[in-house]
Formats: sequence, C-alpha cells, structure tokens
Amino acid sequence: MRSIWNGAISFGLVSIPIKLVNATESHSISFRQIHLEDGGRIRYRKFCELEEKEVASTEIGKGYEAADGAIIPITEEDLASLPIPSARTIEIVAFVPAERIDPLQMDAAYYLSANGVPAAKPYTLLREALKRNKKVAIAKFALRGRERLGMLRVVDDVIAMHGLLWPDEVRAPEEAAPETQVTVREAELDLADALMDTLGEVDMESLHDDYRSAVEEMIEAKASGEGVVEAPAAPEGGGKVIDLMAALKSSVKAAKEARGEAAAPEREAKASPVTPLKSRTAPKEVGGKKSTSTKAKPAASGSGTARKTTAGKSAASSRTAAADKASTSKASTSRAGTSSKASTSKASGSKAGASKAGAKKTTAKKSPAKKTASRRRAS
Repeated sequence: MRSIWNGAISFGLVSIPIKLVNATESHSISFRQIHLEDGGRIRYRKFCELEEKEVASTEIGKGYEAADGAIIPITEEDLASLPIPSARTIEIVAFVPAERIDPLQMDAAYYLSANGVPAAKPYTLLREALKRNKKVAIAKFALRGRERLGMLRVVDDVIAMHGLLWPDEVRAPEEAAPETQVTVREAELDLADALMDTLGEVDMESLHDDYRSAVEEMIEAKASGEGVVEAPAAPEGGGKVIDLMAALKSSVKAAKEARGEAAAPEREAKASPVTPLKSRTAPKEVGGKKSTSTKAKPAASGSGTARKTTAGKSAASSRTAAADKASTSKASTSRAGTSSKASTSKASGSKAGASKAGAKKTTAKKSPAKKTASRRRAS
C-alpha cells in the first residue's frame, strides 16, 4: 500500500517512525459529464480571472480570502514553518477507554505501518500495551494543511488510527429530535422487540453493495449491445403507514416467513401502561408526579386551602359539641338564674350534673350579696 504521510509516533520519550496508509477505499462507480448531443466530455478548466486564460497546475497555489475580498497568498513554506509540534509527529496526549469516544467523531481510518527495522520493537511495545490495558490512544497530528485529532487502536497485529472530528465540529442533536410529544405503549415495544429478535444478527462480511453490482451489470449489458433489464415492479401495499401496530405485526410475520419459522398464535391484546417520551419543549418535572391536565392544576394548587377548610369544619364541629354539652350543664345547674355566669366557669363546665349546693357555692363566689343572704337563711 502506498503511504500518504511519513512521520513518527511520539510516545513519551519513545519515537516510532511510521508510514501512514489509507485503511479504507471507495468502490463506488464514478461517472463523467458529457454533452448529450454528441457525447463529448465536459471538463472543468482552471482559469485565471485576471489574465482570462487557462493555467497549469504548477502555477496554482493557496490563498486566503479576507473579509474585504482581498486574497492573501499562503505558501507551503509558510505552513511548514508554523510552530506546531504535530507537523511531522503523531503526538499521543492521553490513553482512555474506547467507550469514551463518541462514534459521531469518527472520520477517515488509516493504518500505521512501522517504517524500517528499528521501528519494529517500539511499535510492538505500543501495540501490546494498548492490548493489555484495553485502551485507545488520543493523539494530535497534522495532515493536508491542518491539525487533526486521532484515535489509535489495535486491529489484529496493526495499529490503526481513526481521524476524529474536534468536539466543536459535532452538532448538538436537539434540533433533530421530534418536535411533538408522543407516547409509546408497552405492546408496541413488545412487537418491536420481537421484530428485532426475529431479524437477528448478521455476518458483516456477507454484506455487499447491491446497487453497485446492478450498475456494473447494466454497464456491461449496454457495452455489449444487450438490452437493459428492467427492475421488477414494486409490490403493492406500500405507502404511508396508518396503523403502527398492524405494520409491526406484519413485519414480524414476514421476517419469520423469510427465515422459515412458523408464526406464533396471536395472543389476546391486553391494556398496557403508556410510557411517555420526554419532549424538548415539555417542562421538566420537579419532585413528585404532576398531572398534565389543565383542569387538575387548580385542584392541586388549592389542596392546601381544602385541607384548611376541612380542618376548620372539624374544629367548628368540636366547638359546637362542646357548646351543646355546656348548655345542658347550664340547664341543670343554673335554676337560680346564673346560667350566663356559670357558662364562663371551667368548674361548672367540667362538673356536669353537679348538686345545687355546688352550683350555689360557685355562684356565690361571684356575687357577695347573694352569699350574705344565704348565710342569714341558714342561721
């Protein structure tokens, strides 16, 4: 494999000379633009706007367009003189578990090949250290005029490097989430689980590009003068999905038939609890569960008032019962016309049904004139 970059891995004080080769390749079929009238090739020419003529690739350099439209020439010497330690070095900055890397950051993949016999020993040392610790190395390197982030991991007996996007190059996913709040029933989740189990796993090596194969066959047929085979008509029944449950059941049944499995008898549908999905626009709940009904909110907010009203009614009932007992006691103990004063005395209230003498003594304490009259009658 042809190397696209030569440099070294900086591993502490260890320097490992390496060559960078592409780990992937594209097998997509490319087409040329042609003139439909005569089949002539359509080419893009490199044209100078000032001289109004076509220029060769050797006369073309780099330039940065400023905000005012001015072009600032940038040479390869300018880029090579930048004070970047990763200009010709893959500088390892940390070792982290592989699960710490977000797959959204993954970019192009490369193989790091040991460059020469002296590089074999430190190369193997780094490879085995990554294997034993089950970690990946995070590194910085410069390639094609810019500094990049990379992840080094072990693939068989080779150290592979995945280019990583910088964290600020990954967009936030909130804008891609559904705008409306929806609910998913347990029965729907059960059918989705059944569909996933029925489809099962797949050998990644068995997957291939059907579209590319069809295009190659079509090109071969046209080159040999044969007619192009038309694609079979799409089966009827496609279109917008109306009933999600029906679509899930049909998918499970079709998947089982394709695998030669018998369809299980359909069980009686039962009510399942509804699982609400969080929405970006819905307010976050704090504390316990809250009702989402607009009518339930006033009741919830007025619960404290309702408790106070109930408590007030209970207290009023207690006071009324006590008043009834006091009035009964007053009726039995105030034949001398002292019912109003006896109601304010705790003694007369607690001793319901007391003797007339006790009532007279209690009343006499509050009226000196009546007490003197009682003594004269006794003598």
